[in-house]
Amino acid sequence: MYEKPISSAVIARLPRYYRYLGELLENDVVRISSKELSEKMQVTASQIRQDLNHFGGFGQQGYGYNVEYLYTEIGKILGLDRKYHMIIVGAGNLGQAIANYADFERRGFYIKGIFDVNPELAGKMIRGVEVRPARELESFIRENPVHIAALTIPKENAPRVAADLARWGVRAIWNFVPADLSLPKEVLVENVHLTESLMRLSYNLRARDEAEERRKAEQSNGI
Repeated sequence: MYEKPISSAVIARLPRYYRYLGELLENDVVRISSKELSEKMQVTASQIRQDLNHFGGFGQQGYGYNVEYLYTEIGKILGLDRKYHMIIVGAGNLGQAIANYADFERRGFYIKGIFDVNPELAGKMIRGVEVRPARELESFIRENPVHIAALTIPKENAPRVAADLARWGVRAIWNFVPADLSLPKEVLVENVHLTESLMRLSYNLRARDEAEERRKAEQSNGI
């Protein structure tokens, strides 16, 4: 699709562009300059132009960006002009929270099945989707198109279940389990490690507090 490989950093920023542009559309903003967009996103205008130039640029000299057009084009780049069928493996608190998030459908992600080993959850309806026994997972995948599987199960079961999902034909896994999955290269894995994210926040809090303590110490010492 594109002549040069796109860096993961650029790809990571695309959903943010899409989200901010969506908010601008909701506020009836018709056009925006890279400078104005940079102020909202706290990314330099130069970085925005460089990112978008990977995909054709989309802007006009002296005009900026047409918000609706750019929003639509970034949506296409992200594959949001398609429809994806998702399943959730693990119907605990996190799995149910994901299933209840209605915004996924607005983006083209449709939850078609929820599975759990707990027999007490079998038959429970979550936003119109029935929780099925885990033993039905293989037959469901083989009989229905499944593009993405969200994994919200205990860590010790994740490698085996992920391997089974790949073997049955699932080619993208949204992994909420704090475990690194070893899967064939054709299987895409997006890790969402909540504890690691919290630890990064903890690090930044500690670093900020230490910097503040140093500043106060320097002031008290007359430095």
